[in-house]
Amino acid sequence: MKSMYRAVMIIAALVLLLPLSARAEIRAGSFEVNPYVGVNFFQHSQNLNTAPVFGGRIGYNITKYFGIEVGGQFIRTSLNDNMKLDNTEGQFGYPMDRVDLYFYHIDAVVHLIPDGRINPFIVLGFGGVNYSPSISNGGGMPAFNVGAGVKVWLMDNIALRFDVQDYIVTEIMQETYHNIGVTAGIVFAFGGRRAAEPPPPEPAPEPAAEAIEKGRTTLDVKFDFDQSVIKKGYYNDIDNLVSVMKQYPELAVALEGHTDWIGSDAYNQTLSQKRADAVKQYMIEKGGIDSNRLKAIGYGESRPIADNKTDEGRAQNRRTEAVAEYLIKK
Repeated sequence: MKSMYRAVMIIAALVLLLPLSARAEIRAGSFEVNPYVGVNFFQHSQNLNTAPVFGGRIGYNITKYFGIEVGGQFIRTSLNDNMKLDNTEGQFGYPMDRVDLYFYHIDAVVHLIPDGRINPFIVLGFGGVNYSPSISNGGGMPAFNVGAGVKVWLMDNIALRFDVQDYIVTEIMQETYHNIGVTAGIVFAFGGRRAAEPPPPEPAPEPAAEAIEKGRTTLDVKFDFDQSVIKKGYYNDIDNLVSVMKQYPELAVALEGHTDWIGSDAYNQTLSQKRADAVKQYMIEKGGIDSNRLKAIGYGESRPIADNKTDEGRAQNRRTEAVAEYLIKK
C-alpha cells in the first residue's frame, strides 16, 4: 500500500507541473506508439529490490472511448536478501544475484474523458512474465495487469502519458505477487478521425424592410371679422388633426394664426395670436393633446394667402392653419 500511495503522489506531482498549452483529443481510428520508463516496486516476499523499468506500447483506438494495446517491459533488479535459500516460483534467493524480468501483455484501455487536453483512462490486461535465471517451468508465469493513468497532450499528435499499474503475477494454486509500476512516457499518435467542428451558427435573418409612406394632414380654420372664436363647422377638422396626433405620439404641430389687413399691425398681431391660441386650447381641452406638443404662433397680417382688397380675399386671410407630416410604417 505504501508503494501504491507513493506512486500516485509521483504521478500527481508530475501532472501539476506540466504546461498545458495545446488542445487535442483521442481520435477514433488512430494508432499510438508509447515508449516509456519508470520504476517498479516488488512485493516484499519476492525478495527483489525496487528497479527501473523500460518498455513500450503500441495501441489502436477503436473509438475515442475504447482502445486496445500490446506492450512489453524489461526490468533488471537484484536480490534484497542474498542469504535467502527457499526459492520458489516468484520468489528469489541464493545463489542468484541479478534477476531480469520480461513482462508482455495485451490491454483494453477505456478513456474516461476523451475530449480535451487531459484524458484520464483505466487499463486492464492479461499476459505473462519471463524471468532469468529461472527457478522452474522455464521461468515463465501468467500475469494480469490493472491500473489507471492520464494522457496530457502537448500538441496535436504528441502527449505525455503517466501510468500506475499493478502487474499481478500468479501461479495456479500458488501465491500471487503484486508488482506496482509507475511509468512516464511520450505518446506519438498517427491518423484517426478528427472530431467534426460544429457548424457555424446561421446568420440572423435580415429584418424585413419596412414599407414607409409619408403622411400629411392640414388644418385650415376660418374666423369671422375681428373674431377669435372657433365656429362649430370646424370642430371635425380639428378633431381629425387630434386623431392623427394620438396615432403618432412623436408628432408635434405648430398652429399659425393670421388676419386680414384691416386694423393696425399691433392689433392684428394680437388677434392672430388669439386665433392660434383658440385652436390650441380646443385641442388640449377637448382632444386631450399634451400642450408640449403644440406651439401657437401669431403672424398678424404679414402672410396673406389672398387679395386683401376684396371681401373674399380678406375672408381667406382670417385663419389658423397647420400642416402635420409623419411617416407611416407598413
